[in-house]
Amino acid sequence: MMGLPVIDISGLAASDPAARRAVGDALRAACLEHGFFYCTGHGVPQGLIDAAMAQTQALFDLPDAAKLALDKAQSPANRGYEHLGGQTLQPGAMPDRKEGFYIGEDLAPDHPRVMAGAFNAGGNLWPDDLPGFRPVMVAYFAALNVVAARLMQGLALSLELPEDHFSAFTTDPAATLRLLHYPPSRPEVLDELGAGAHTDFGGLTILLQDDNGGLQVIGQDGWIEAPPVPGAYVVNLGDMIARWTNDRYRSTLHRVINRSGNERYSIPFFYSGNPDHEVRCLPTCLAEGEKPKYPPVRVQDHLRAMYARTYAAAS
Repeated sequence: MMGLPVIDISGLAASDPAARRAVGDALRAACLEHGFFYCTGHGVPQGLIDAAMAQTQALFDLPDAAKLALDKAQSPANRGYEHLGGQTLQPGAMPDRKEGFYIGEDLAPDHPRVMAGAFNAGGNLWPDDLPGFRPVMVAYFAALNVVAARLMQGLALSLELPEDHFSAFTTDPAATLRLLHYPPSRPEVLDELGAGAHTDFGGLTILLQDDNGGLQVIGQDGWIEAPPVPGAYVVNLGDMIARWTNDRYRSTLHRVINRSGNERYSIPFFYSGNPDHEVRCLPTCLAEGEKPKYPPVRVQDHLRAMYARTYAAAS
């Protein structure tokens, strides 16, 4: 594990308050030290996990013409296919050596959030050539929403807040499921990264990796490998949680380098919470006399600024 803790979150569903508090204690230690941990006891069926990974590989195996027909440039909600090198997460670095596909909550044009122009609200783009793709991804998306809400319950406990403190944030949440394919790194191209060093924008990231490894997390003594662990997700905090806690909890730099020699696939689930929720520094995270580092911000306004920053770097 190279120092990243493994936390069984099944205790958050226990009737015994002590069992729930124990998970909160473990989360607090992980959030203070790394901002990253392995999550077991999440309750997502292995069959659904395997199906999501199989459909991801099938998507990226499609001909280029079929993928480009789903280009996210066609979507006002930032959904669909992103070509190789379409994003630069590390300022000043080469474009990331990965291709991706964005999926969110499938909202109709007359949905209030779409009509109000909420950030990245709208419908998905679905491949016609993969009939199993849509039902699997819809089911997986729903399952990860449940896990994320449970983790927010645990974070409330970790901060010695009521378990339902983040209930408004987890009501009608926005999230993005991002399917990723990393070709092997090219030895002749120096400093090539699958995903450049970055922190995540939102609340929580729940990552499913294949068996090839490549994820690295910055630690006190350099980069820590975060290899895949059977049955576990890698979970990390995003910038909104750091902002909420006045940087008590860490949103940690991480990157991907695919040196496996194989095609690497991963599926991060980016949980952003309710787009209209206001993120305001928690008073319990302030020492006596300490001022908040950040002004209050709506979730969607924070995300809009972060997306503009990274995609401006890629253009």
